[in-house]
Amino acid sequence: MRPQTFRCSPRRFPLADLPPVGGLLSRLRERGGLIALDSAEGWPGGLSLVAADPLVEADGRPVDPGARPSDLRALLARLEPDPAGEASAPFRGGFLGALAYDGGVEGEDQDLPADPWGAPLVVGGLYTDFVLIDHERARAALVLGADPGDDRAPLERRRERWMEAIEGAASAEEIDPAAEALAPPRRLVPPAEHRARIERAREWIAAGEFYQANLAHPFEVAVGGHPVDLYRRLRAANPSPYMAFVSWDDGAVLSASPELLLEVTGRSACTRPIKGTIRRSDDPRVDERHRRELLASVKDNAELAMIVDLERNDLGRVAEAGSVTVEAFPRLRSYRGLHHLTADVRARLRADADAVDALGALFPGGSITGAPKVRSMRAIAELEGEGRGFFTGSAGFVDVGGDARFNILIRTLTWRPTGAAGEGEVRYHVGGGITWSSDARAEDEETLLKGERLAAALAPATCPTGAHPEEDRGES
Repeated sequence: MRPQTFRCSPRRFPLADLPPVGGLLSRLRERGGLIALDSAEGWPGGLSLVAADPLVEADGRPVDPGARPSDLRALLARLEPDPAGEASAPFRGGFLGALAYDGGVEGEDQDLPADPWGAPLVVGGLYTDFVLIDHERARAALVLGADPGDDRAPLERRRERWMEAIEGAASAEEIDPAAEALAPPRRLVPPAEHRARIERAREWIAAGEFYQANLAHPFEVAVGGHPVDLYRRLRAANPSPYMAFVSWDDGAVLSASPELLLEVTGRSACTRPIKGTIRRSDDPRVDERHRRELLASVKDNAELAMIVDLERNDLGRVAEAGSVTVEAFPRLRSYRGLHHLTADVRARLRADADAVDALGALFPGGSITGAPKVRSMRAIAELEGEGRGFFTGSAGFVDVGGDARFNILIRTLTWRPTGAAGEGEVRYHVGGGITWSSDARAEDEETLLKGERLAAALAPATCPTGAHPEEDRGES
C-alpha cells in the first residue's frame, strides 16, 4: 500500500513584531509535537523556529520519522513541495526533530547499548505550520500549510489560533516558579569508577586503538513544573545559538547547545566542531588573558586538529573532490560566560548527494565521539555501559528544498514525566575528550563544573559554585 503523501503549500503571514520565543512556547505548551530551534544568543545567531502540530496519517497517527538519518529521505518524499514556494526561505516545511546518539554511524552495525530511559532513536515529524523569527533582520512570519491533506482545520481557523498564541506571547514571560529541582542531582557513576574508565581509555590510546574518546557520565534529578518552563530556565541561564526544545508524547529534550553539526544551504555544507573551552571573566584584562591561554593551549589545539581532520574525512565522503576546506584554524568564538576554540569545515556537495547524505556522513559529531569515530564509539559503549539517548545526538531540520541545520546535543537535559501530577525527572550527562595526556582526576573535576552549570539552571539558589571557576576546558 502506497504511503499517504501530503502537500507543502506554505502561506506566509508577516508579523508586526518579533514574538519572544519563551513566551510563545508557553502559550503553545499544550499543542502536540511542540518544537523550537532557538538562536537565543551568540554567534552566528540568526534564525529561531517554533512549530507545533506535525502532519498525521489518515488514521490520526503521527507520521513515523524512522530510526536513522537515511530514513528522513523517505519521510521528506511524502511531502510534495510547492513549485511556486520561496526558494530563499530558511525553512519551507519538512522534518523537524531530534536524533539519538544511540542510532550510531550510518551503515555501521555497531549494536550500541540501549538508553536506560527507553528513548526513541528519532522523534519529530513533518511540519507545515510554524513561526520563523529572523533575529538578524528583525522580522518574523507565521507560515501555515494551505490544505496539506491530513484533515486539519481550515487555514483561517488555524491562523486565528496561532495568532492568539503569538499576540499573547509578550504577556507570558513569567516562568512558573514550580519549575525547579525538587532535590539535589544524583551522580550515578562514582568518581572512582569514572576515573578508572578514563585510565582504561588512556591504556587503549597508548596501545594505538584510537587517538581520543569523549567519555561522559549521567546525573538524574527530580523536578517540578512543565518542561517548557524548565527549558526557559535553561535558556535564561545558558543562552546559546543552537538551542532546542523538542517534545513528544512522554518526553522532551531541552538543549543549550553552542555547537553546529551540519548546515546545508543549496549545495554548500558546513560543520563547526568545538574543542577547547575556558570561562569568561568580568574583568577585561583577565578575560583577555583567558583568550590568549586558550589560543595557546597545546592540548586544546591538538584535540581540535584531530577532530577537524575527522570531520574533513566525513564531509569528504559526500563532497565534490577538492572542495573541502578549513577556515581560520583555530578560531576563537566568545559566548556568554565562555570562550570556545572552533573551526569551520566547509564543502560543496556532489551532484548525487544531498543534506540527508551529509547528515549521515557526519552523525554523530566527531567532537563528542573521538577519533577514529567507530572505534572510539565502541570504547565509549564498553566503558559507559549504557546508551546515551539524545545526549550527543542532534536536533534540527531538513526542509523540502534540501536545506538543513542540526546542532550537537551537548549541555542538554532529557525530561520525562513521573507518576505525580506536575512532577518529572531530568537526566543529563557531563563529559569531555580523553587523550593520552589526560589526568583522570582533573578530567573528572571538570565534568563536575559542567554539571553545576546545568544544575544551576534548574535550581540556582541551591547549587554550589565550582571550586575552580576559571579552569573549565571541556565541551560536553
